[in-house]
Amino acid sequence: MTPASGGLRTALDELGRGYRAAGHEPVLIVPGATSSDVGTPQGRVLTLPGTELPGTGGYRVLADRGRLRRLLEALRPDRLEGSDRTTPRWRANGSGTPAPARAGTARDTVRFAALGDSLTEGGGEPVPGGRRGWAALLAEGLGATGQSVDFRNLAVAGALSADVHERQAGAAAEFRPDLASVVVGVDDTLRRSFDIRSPALRLDEVCALLAGGGAVLLTACPPDPVTALGLPGPLRHPLARRRQAVNAVVHALSARYDTVHLHASDREWTRDRSLWSVDRLHPAERGHRRLAAGFHRLLAERGLALGAPPGPEPGQPPPTRLAGALWLARRSTDLLPQLLGLAAAEPGHRARGTSDRLDARAEEALREALDDLPRTPLLRGFVPHARMEG
Repeated sequence: MTPASGGLRTALDELGRGYRAAGHEPVLIVPGATSSDVGTPQGRVLTLPGTELPGTGGYRVLADRGRLRRLLEALRPDRLEGSDRTTPRWRANGSGTPAPARAGTARDTVRFAALGDSLTEGGGEPVPGGRRGWAALLAEGLGATGQSVDFRNLAVAGALSADVHERQAGAAAEFRPDLASVVVGVDDTLRRSFDIRSPALRLDEVCALLAGGGAVLLTACPPDPVTALGLPGPLRHPLARRRQAVNAVVHALSARYDTVHLHASDREWTRDRSLWSVDRLHPAERGHRRLAAGFHRLLAERGLALGAPPGPEPGQPPPTRLAGALWLARRSTDLLPQLLGLAAAEPGHRARGTSDRLDARAEEALREALDDLPRTPLLRGFVPHARMEG
């Protein structure tokens, strides 16, 4: 809404007067520049600080879901109505607050956009006609009976955070999704020029764009292929530092945007070989199904997944070793030189007993990356402090 949103304000005023005439106590929650609580003839009007959308003439949206959820839990309304697509769609877990319904509009279709790299594209799970992956499996279980799901997989194998920021995010925003997954960063860690500050800023801007458009975000710390591959120390140690830094940033952004976050970066994944494809870099179908089921469980807890969860058992034959070998051969032309350069510095530091300096530099770079995230009205000046951990 803007100060000049005359038609919408008039409609809401009349709606509030009607509710009061019928004996109800209407409360209107709107975005604005500052907080306020005003009694009006059409009911109580609560204004919460809202993010201004660029290029819209001053329109603001309620993007701070945590604050809005706490307010709803305090008000405990009998019914919620949302007037536009940016209205959050979830049940406050355990609060008894009903799920919002969009005023005058039936939500017949759930829109889901998936952004990322080969993990989300479906790497490791070929199906007739292409790839599928965890996001497509999840999409099948999002809608209730009578609801359709419009799913768009924008992920591309080998995508970096820069690709998601510059190409995929804009396409996703135009789609105006209800749900949007942003799972990327592994390919960034494989580049010799890796600097955690750049992925952190890019992913923050992607999350701000999609959350500002009303999407509920899905994030993840993905399974760790480095440990699954059993790489030697000179490669394992620097890649582990980078993976931990990316995970810390993702945890921070998850708290910042109240995302539906799945932590899949644990030892269970590296121990269970049935979860991995033959290339040991991507989940097999069983692994993709586990990721989809994990997200489905978390979404169902918020009232955002109303269909059946994906089953655990594969329905396709596993890819052949030849398919995995061909994928590795294609990627070795760009990744191998990067990895060799990355491994070159590690043995020298270990020989001199200065590896702790590398750890300290990584910790400092992470702190700077989190401190450099902009303090926007969405966050009320808060940037969470995250430790480097898996």
